[in-house]
Amino acid sequence: MSRPLSRRALLSGLAGGAVLLGLPGCTSAVGRQGSGEARKGGTLIGAIGSDLVPANFFTNSNWGVTTIIGLVYESLIHYPNDSLKPEPRLAESWTIADDGKTVTLKLRGDVKFHTGRPFTSEDVAFSLKTYADPKWNGQLKSTAQAIRSIDTGDPRTAVLHLAHPLGNILDLLEIVPIVDKETFAGIGDGSRYVGTGPFKFDRWTPNARLRFSKNPGYRVPGRPYLDAVDIAIVADATAQANQLRSGQIDYAYGVSNLDIERLEKTGKVNKIQLTGAEEQIYVGTNVTAEGLSDVRVRQAIAYALDRDRILAEVFRGSGYTVNLPWPKTSPAYDEKLNGTYRRDVAKAKSLMAAYGKKVPTLTFNYQTPNPLFAATAQIVQANLKEIGIEVKLEPLDPPTFVAHLIGGKLPGLWTTYHSWAQYTPSTLSVSAYPFNARKNASHYTSDTYIKDADAAWKQVKGDSPEAKEAYGRLSRDLLDGLFLIEIAIVEPRWAVSDRVTGVSYTKRHELVLTDARLTG
Repeated sequence: MSRPLSRRALLSGLAGGAVLLGLPGCTSAVGRQGSGEARKGGTLIGAIGSDLVPANFFTNSNWGVTTIIGLVYESLIHYPNDSLKPEPRLAESWTIADDGKTVTLKLRGDVKFHTGRPFTSEDVAFSLKTYADPKWNGQLKSTAQAIRSIDTGDPRTAVLHLAHPLGNILDLLEIVPIVDKETFAGIGDGSRYVGTGPFKFDRWTPNARLRFSKNPGYRVPGRPYLDAVDIAIVADATAQANQLRSGQIDYAYGVSNLDIERLEKTGKVNKIQLTGAEEQIYVGTNVTAEGLSDVRVRQAIAYALDRDRILAEVFRGSGYTVNLPWPKTSPAYDEKLNGTYRRDVAKAKSLMAAYGKKVPTLTFNYQTPNPLFAATAQIVQANLKEIGIEVKLEPLDPPTFVAHLIGGKLPGLWTTYHSWAQYTPSTLSVSAYPFNARKNASHYTSDTYIKDADAAWKQVKGDSPEAKEAYGRLSRDLLDGLFLIEIAIVEPRWAVSDRVTGVSYTKRHELVLTDARLTG
């Protein structure tokens, strides 16, 4: 059965580089999708809110990158969305020595890159070493750099020799996509993406679209079902919602939670709640800025925030408020510590009085055109005005915002998501740009925080009692320093039409369509 004419016309327009409406594996099962009989073949058409930035390939920091990695690439191991219990992927099995300093990976023998070249241990070494290169800004590069050498004498065995135990080594093996060394140069300019995954990269039209086709040599028999995937770049969230409503697209990443609720009521659109892929909405502070350099001002901000309102109005209750980054499934989660800062305007004002000076107007950055960030920033602006802190809202386009975040160039306050807390807790404090104990976006430094972050990172086992004690020390460091002020843990939401089934995701929000099928 052919797709409706409007979709064929849409594809025809996309082939010429037009943007929609003229506007610039194994994963957990997700909710009800599809209302008709599923079939093989066809093209799934979707939209995401931000374009590919080739230089950010290893950063996991924009939707274009996560779309490509989810469809084209695979990693050595896989975490289910609801746990940190690793499962085989490109590695059939692995062993970690008792001292935590050697990891032996046994690799699958039936895997080929999209060029037809067999996957070997040399590709493991190349991918991990490339990820460790500082020029790619991989957030787990410190973990990758702690791999001193990799034995590749056996094509089906890779032996990692570590400088010291790494409690988060399995996080690294789950996160790093295995890349093809022979075509890797194409990643830098966005011309070639060659992996081992279910879909092959066809082309990228900047500011317009990403196109993929089925990998007929995929290692899983009969997968994928789809013939092709066509993803348009549609920055306007309202436009995405309208395209879902009219049947022009079947998948959207960037629609507001409120619009998803409205679309669900039509009976033609379903919500995918990315449980296990939690993100944290927070207020970041540049501690070198006047006023923000004093912890009492940062504490006042923490008491002023109306977390309940932000969670209810902006995120439509999709999560829970927190003072610390860890989700409830994390071994570092502490319910008592999460009650440290609750909204208390009187206490916030008393802290500002103790500070005793007028804080200059602060620049408050966020990414545009994301409606969730804009709405959050507006509520925070009103909250801070109540305690005498004026802020000037200054939205930035996503590439600029990410570059400023990585480079520590945000001058005052900002709001965005951070991730990685759904992994082994030490990954956050030695990896994520906002949290890295040695170099972070806030310019916050603390010898105690560095010591505690290293101690948590160097555990032999990331879930041991000793590791959990180390995570408790990290939590107290974060509350004492308060350079990042958490608001809530939220579960992102995607929207899909009732004409598609089997859409899924990874813990890093990567789009997985291995089992996706069109219906009708």
